Amino acid sequence: MGKADNGPASEGRTPPRRQRRKDARPSEIIEAAIEIFGERGFGAARLEDVARRAGVAKGTVFVYFSTKEDLFRAVAQSVLSSHLDRLQAAATGLDKPMAELVPLLLGQVAAVIGRGRLPAMMRLLIAESRQFPDLARVWHDEVVSKVLGLLTATIERAQARGEIRPGNARLFAFSILGPMLASALFREVFRDVAVLPDVDELAAEHAQTVLNGLLLPQRP
Repeated sequence: MGKADNGPASEGRTPPRRQRRKDARPSEIIEAAIEIFGERGFGAARLEDVARRAGVAKGTVFVYFSTKEDLFRAVAQSVLSSHLDRLQAAATGLDKPMAELVPLLLGQVAAVIGRGRLPAMMRLLIAESRQFPDLARVWHDEVVSKVLGLLTATIERAQARGEIRPGNARLFAFSILGPMLASALFREVFRDVAVLPDVDELAAEHAQTVLNGLLLPQRP
């Protein structure tokens, strides 16, 4: 019998294990970096530590990330991208009234805080941003500006519909997100010494407080 055809008919087959491993390396390095940055801070973290945690050679890290700052940017993007789609889906429901949208959005934020890596990254940023100001710029560009922009645009649409009171939409966005972010920091800093707030309950209570302050009376 002739040899098996390795041409087009082989397309669609599962890639060899080595190829799958190579394709997965950037995400494995980012996962390792999240752990190392969280444990040691940005300044004390070394790329060789990240490589060791990821199970790759140090040179492999440089194939994908030229500097530690590049790796941190990838970490910020990873932390955000795992949740931004859900936040965006909640915030861009153009037909949803704010009375439905705000609880939904804050519930998604609570899920990010309670089961994600955002609190640890926020603590890292606060601890390291004075010594490494570029970290703050990365986090602002990749996370803060995108989330605030999303919520600000949503509020402006609600104002245009006459649903919530006039005012600075960006400041309203800060007031909506502020208590949730404060709870994230509280949980991260005091997790071993204090009773931690339940972020799901906080989201529900805060949603009602926000709506009581923002909603305009609707005409019958």
